Amino acid sequence: MQLIGMLDSPYVRRVAIALHLFNLPFDHKPLSVFRNIDEFSQTNPLIKAPTLICDDGEVLMDSTLILAYIEKLTGQTLMPEPIADYQRSLRLIGLGLNACDKSVQIEYERKRPAEKQYQPWRSRVQSQVIAAYDLLEPYVSAGWLVGDRLTQADITVCVAWQFTQHMIADVVKSDRYPALSALSKRAEALPAFQATPLEPGWQPKF
Repeated sequence: MQLIGMLDSPYVRRVAIALHLFNLPFDHKPLSVFRNIDEFSQTNPLIKAPTLICDDGEVLMDSTLILAYIEKLTGQTLMPEPIADYQRSLRLIGLGLNACDKSVQIEYERKRPAEKQYQPWRSRVQSQVIAAYDLLEPYVSAGWLVGDRLTQADITVCVAWQFTQHMIADVVKSDRYPALSALSKRAEALPAFQATPLEPGWQPKF
């Protein structure tokens, strides 16, 4: 099994953390969708990260679909069983993924030439990422987000938080979200998180 993509992608990182938590052996090939286009396209012509090459050679993509596959493969789950907790987890994962998407969009917009940037669009996206974290903050308590154990909700939200702080900390101020910062600190101390740093030499921001 091979996971392709850079860990500076929150979508790649959430899959890598789950693989470590499931003790599922895998090779990580850190190809960039920008710098390694030719090599990446040889495996996945759509050049989408994460890409997972299964043991039989089948190629999967999209982090949520890959996570569903590895849970089916291992017979393990990072989702809670009670329907109310499951529903809550889906709500939190959706907010976390939205925060990832909007953080990516803001960073891409910043990289465009100044004369091609569209401020109304950027303002709208910035309001969306802030709204996502405003909605997430009240869910955080002293423990994990759902129940008494780490779930995919914690992984997705914490990975999203660190990605946002890494890319657009000037937009999403950490001091506005003390509970999320504390949750991220607990998660980043876990071996599975430490084994998947966002980039070499990177230190989490709380």
